[in-house]
This record gives sequence, structure tokens and C-alpha cells, in this order.
Amino acid sequence: MRHGKKRLQLSRFTSWHKATLKSLARNIIIHQSIKTSISRAKAVRPLVEKLISLAKENTLSAKRQAFKVLGDHKLVSLLFNDIGPLFAKRNSGYTRIISLVKRRGDNAQIVIFELTDKKVKEIKKLKKAKEENLKPKAAESSLDVQAEKSTEKKAKEPTTLVKDRQETTKKPAKKFLGGIRSIFKKQRDSL
Repeated sequence: MRHGKKRLQLSRFTSWHKATLKSLARNIIIHQSIKTSISRAKAVRPLVEKLISLAKENTLSAKRQAFKVLGDHKLVSLLFNDIGPLFAKRNSGYTRIISLVKRRGDNAQIVIFELTDKKVKEIKKLKKAKEENLKPKAAESSLDVQAEKSTEKKAKEPTTLVKDRQETTKKPAKKFLGGIRSIFKKQRDSL
């Protein structure tokens, strides 16, 4: 008898179903938060919870079992070194599903599937990177001011004025469809 054997098949045959679950599990370990449909999130949740439980054990056999699913040594080390210690004090509830909107094409419910605890280091790195992106703009503006001062000094010479005028003239922007049209023209010419 087949009692208690229900699973979310996701309208896929067995190998495709397994590949979908493995792919989702890999992505949740890499990114710690993904957007997906609610049925996929519910289907992959037990697998991700099992992987995190294995990461809390941190034994060789647990690493081998995790490698069966993930198929990558770097992901296994990320799971056991970074994600496992985050959930050391927690017994369950490693993931959460947050509802978003319904998808426009097929009206499927889209959710954010994420880990309840995330690495703080990555968030700090992203904030630092954003700040660094802002700092060069300020540095460039100060460089522009210095460049303008130096060009004012050189403005007395007529040769530098001609060079400055040539640099300031820009080429006209290429039209969006101009590139696509050239592709089709080439195809027609080759026929």
C-alpha cells in the first residue's frame, strides 16, 4: 500500500524533479534568499532543513551525505563552515517562506524562500561596497574641479582650446533598433 507517500511532484518526471530540488537547494545555500513559486518552496523546504541539520552534526558521514545532494565540495564547506554554526542553538525552523505577489503570466503565488539566520559578513560587505561606489564619484568630482582649473590655465594657449573642443564633441548615440536592423540586413544580403 501507498499510505503516507505523498510528495510535491511539481509536474515533472523523477529525474527532473530531483534536479529541480537539488538546484533550489544549492541556490538557497549560495544566496541564502531566493524568489520562487510557493509549490517549489514547499517542495524543497524539507531537503534544505535536512542539509542544515547535517551541517550541525559536522561529521565526515554528514559531509558525504550533503555532497550527495549538493555535488560540490565548495558548497559543502560553505554549508558546514558558515551556515551550520548559525543554527547551532536552533532545533528547527531554519527556513521561512514570505509571500509576495502573484505572477502575471500564470497567476502562480511568488514567495521569498530564505534562511531565518543569515551571515552578517555579507551584508556588511555589500554596505561597504556601496559606500566605496559612492566615494569614487566624489573623488571624480574633485578631480573634475582640478581638471577644470588646469584647463583654465591652458586656455590661454590656442592649441589646447582646439583639443578641448574635440574632446567635448560626442558621437551621436546609436539608435536602439539600428543594431537589430543591421543584423537583418546582413541576413538578407547573404541570401
